[in-house]
Amino acid sequence: MPVTKGQQGKDEPVRQRLLAEATRLFAERGFEGTSVQEIVVAAGVTKGAMYHYFESKDDLLREIYGRVLRLQLDRLTHIAGGAGTVEERLHRAAADVVETTTANLDDSKIFFRSMHLLAPETQKTVRAERRRYHERFRDLVAEGQRAGVFSARVPAELVVDYFFGSVHHLGTWFHVEGPLTGAQVGRHFADLLLASLGAGHADE
Repeated sequence: MPVTKGQQGKDEPVRQRLLAEATRLFAERGFEGTSVQEIVVAAGVTKGAMYHYFESKDDLLREIYGRVLRLQLDRLTHIAGGAGTVEERLHRAAADVVETTTANLDDSKIFFRSMHLLAPETQKTVRAERRRYHERFRDLVAEGQRAGVFSARVPAELVVDYFFGSVHHLGTWFHVEGPLTGAQVGRHFADLLLASLGAGHADE
């Protein structure tokens, strides 16, 4: 039976509880080491209740990362289409993706550690969702290159791949109790990205 919007709002705490407990258990025991039974017991619901919201354990893992990616895409869309020069918008976008990643570090770490365990079709869907984000980010780089603001010596696609390689590596070293906050790291990453593009003195 389809879930109406009214029902969805009423039952949202159950869905959030399932996601919270799945995130905690995946972080503690790993995706493979966590059973559906353990998730529902921890969340205090039945398996039937879980399958009302999620088709499988794969679906839970996908949503753990998907909610972060949706947040980031919404914010990037707002930043990219907002006010400011292309340098300012790219700097805000680069800093934002680092800050939101560090703010949701467990979600990102769990996903990247376990993505290879997902069903092939689920992996394909998630990669397509990530590609949409990367393409929107790449468009900002390309905009600056076309305007002559950024160096065009390196293709925009490669610039983006290099930058996000560093972002995806955050989970291996960033700690919330460390000397730098996520916002500070974000600004440093954004500074490095713009410096690598020769912002303000682009050359061909």
